[in-house]
Amino acid sequence: MRLLEGVTMAMTTASLQAGIAAVLAHLDDTHAMLTELDGQVGDGDLGITLIKAFRELNRIAPDLPPDLGQAFMVMAQGVAKVSSSSFGTLLATSLMTAAKATRGQTALDWAALPPILIAGREAMSARSKANLGDKTVLDALQSAAEAAEGTTEPGAMATAALSGIGTALDAFRDQPCKVGRARIFGDRTVGMDDPGMIALREMVNGLAAAT
Repeated sequence: MRLLEGVTMAMTTASLQAGIAAVLAHLDDTHAMLTELDGQVGDGDLGITLIKAFRELNRIAPDLPPDLGQAFMVMAQGVAKVSSSSFGTLLATSLMTAAKATRGQTALDWAALPPILIAGREAMSARSKANLGDKTVLDALQSAAEAAEGTTEPGAMATAALSGIGTALDAFRDQPCKVGRARIFGDRTVGMDDPGMIALREMVNGLAAAT
């Protein structure tokens, strides 16, 4: 089933509802893997954080308002309500950034999304005190947004974003994690993929499967 069929002209609240359902369906199959991966270098709560967040988003999705700014803010509040973990906080921060960027709009050209993703990355960086190059989800998000620039429909955007995330994973795999609990493991993280980057990849994989 192509959940995003019919919502390709512009991003609307219907796009958000379809995207939430698509990501949740994918996380149903992958959240345990994310938790296991995170358990090797972190708190082991990454998969739990994401599945709780998207189950809550899916619960509130039918009542999201047509105004994209309001819809993103309701989504941010929903994530914050069920997850106070570091990744949940970053996810809520990115949604609040999207809310500010889309306030008063009921339809957004897809081409406008990559700059919003980069603004979200900047807000997440300020919140977490992590920087590009630290081997975190921020590096993958930046690379995904840059790869998606110039695309104008969700299928091509998801494909480009996955390519960008793959580039970031390849670039950082043989480097040590520099922030968070993972930094404690130092050289043991060399050769490992950052769990946050993998989490972003799996969310985009869910979206790609729906286009």
